[in-house]
Amino acid sequence: MFVSISTTGTAENPASDLGFLLHKHPDKVQRFTTAHGTAHVFYPESGEQTCTAALLLEIDPAALLRHGRGKGRSGSPDLALAEYVNDRPYAASSLLAVALRTVFRSAMKGECPHRPELPGRAMPLQIVLPSVPVAGGGPELVDRLFAPLGWQVGATPVPLDESFPEWGDSRYVRLELTGTLRLADALQHLYVLLPVLDGAKHYWVAPDEVDKLLAAGQGWLADHPERALITRRYLSRRWSLTRLAMERLALARLAEADDREAEEIDNAVPDTPEEVTATDLTTDPSIDSGAVLSADAAATPVHPVQGLPTTEPESIPESDPGRSTVSGAGTEGEADGEGAGRGESLAAQRRTAILAALARTGAARVLDLGCGQGELVGALLKESRVTEVLGVDVSSRALTIAARRLRLDRMPERLASRVRLVQGALTYTDARLKGYDAAVLCEVIEHLDLPRLPALEYAVFGAARPAAVVVTTPNAEYNVRWETLPAGHLRHGDHRFEWNRAEFTAWAEQVADSFGYTVAFEPVGPVDPEVGAPTQLAHFRLTEPAPTTAETAGTTATTDRATTIDNTITDPTATDRTTATDRTDAPSNDLAPEGSAHR
Repeated sequence: MFVSISTTGTAENPASDLGFLLHKHPDKVQRFTTAHGTAHVFYPESGEQTCTAALLLEIDPAALLRHGRGKGRSGSPDLALAEYVNDRPYAASSLLAVALRTVFRSAMKGECPHRPELPGRAMPLQIVLPSVPVAGGGPELVDRLFAPLGWQVGATPVPLDESFPEWGDSRYVRLELTGTLRLADALQHLYVLLPVLDGAKHYWVAPDEVDKLLAAGQGWLADHPERALITRRYLSRRWSLTRLAMERLALARLAEADDREAEEIDNAVPDTPEEVTATDLTTDPSIDSGAVLSADAAATPVHPVQGLPTTEPESIPESDPGRSTVSGAGTEGEADGEGAGRGESLAAQRRTAILAALARTGAARVLDLGCGQGELVGALLKESRVTEVLGVDVSSRALTIAARRLRLDRMPERLASRVRLVQGALTYTDARLKGYDAAVLCEVIEHLDLPRLPALEYAVFGAARPAAVVVTTPNAEYNVRWETLPAGHLRHGDHRFEWNRAEFTAWAEQVADSFGYTVAFEPVGPVDPEVGAPTQLAHFRLTEPAPTTAETAGTTATTDRATTIDNTITDPTATDRTTATDRTDAPSNDLAPEGSAHR
């Protein structure tokens, strides 16, 4: 198999610089041994005006059979049909992709110690591959994959036999790519997309292939309109790996949109969280299809948006009569204090207050915005009045744990149809959040930087616009009652702020006035006559109809970027896009487990 890379140049930027980028001298013919044969690199022409580098890969059929076997886990479909006579030595496939990575490894990484300014420079390129197999889609698929990356695509079908044109075209195309790109990007595109076009690999696809895909696709795959198809085919349709890759791609897009590192966003739980236990709903006779188990009572408290541990100080002055012992915010804590000789946890009191507020509105379809590990989702599913719960969180790991805690993959079909967990950032508008009766922001807003709050306000109150919104947040005045909390410190290291009652009231009233809501307040937890309750709750009720597009235009211009794309993880082929009020370039992922009844 054969591939050529050509460029043009000038006296200031000679075309022969290609040799520096490829780390291969134009005056030499070089040989490299691969697992399946020998790769030859040479330059048909090299000068100031034009330069062409070529890679010729000679495949050893015996080595291919020895390493690939043809049948079993590592063989491609072509080898399975014909172990000794096949197109693998001639058609550009994963064999050529691996050879490109082996021979041009430094160029693919964008490294050039002798001329460090060259890798970052876009240059006119023409890449020619005489025979590229395309498994379904033909030239149209080739264009769909390469054109969004800035290539002008020429994909000419190769006839089965030129002597018999009536036989039609084969599944092979002669591919010519022309464009002005960085050489490293061009090589990464080939490395990923050649196996995708072929639809097969000559080796077993292991979990580390996800890392290879994301490394080679950095900077372009997350925004590619065919990223689901690319991911599925590159990973040889291994759905578990495809799901993992799509989750990580979505997280990368969220991080890029927010100008942050992915680790800063998906920090909900440790990389190796403790084993989660939950009662099996299919075998527990005490739970019917209208109820679901809530979170494990002994779980580590986790914040519902960022998923960070939110253990509040537990030591409360014993001399203060009637005060309940408080555990982690938004979590089960000490099993809600039952049977432990302690009062009901503040987390449980919050959920009770939230459920009571929702019951007063009669809400049947509820959003849990910043659902974390699913404690409130589980409580909502126990309410027979609630017919649908959509849990949204930016952390894919927190959502995965929530799915395990709730046993989504083993839920009865009737119960599973009422719940869905999706990934998304609450500072971006999302068309999936529209049309709900109520939304809950439980201990969420204090984890956002204050300049980001207007974006959340518009995304929730302006764009999603549920009929009711329940917001809870810590009462900063109560912090003096925490004996273990040093003076001037916030309750958690990830809190960007904590408001006193006057500040929270002023914010909530401003939001209500801006978006056509009324708001009422109530304390949550034991009320101290001097500093109030540990948690403050605001209950917003919609009083005005949703504004028209013209009315929201001014508001949209003043808010932060807002986006929506629904990349359904359970169906990695899905690439449908939903237009929201603003831009449509930030991802979200449906984390419904594969094979569950509510997919």
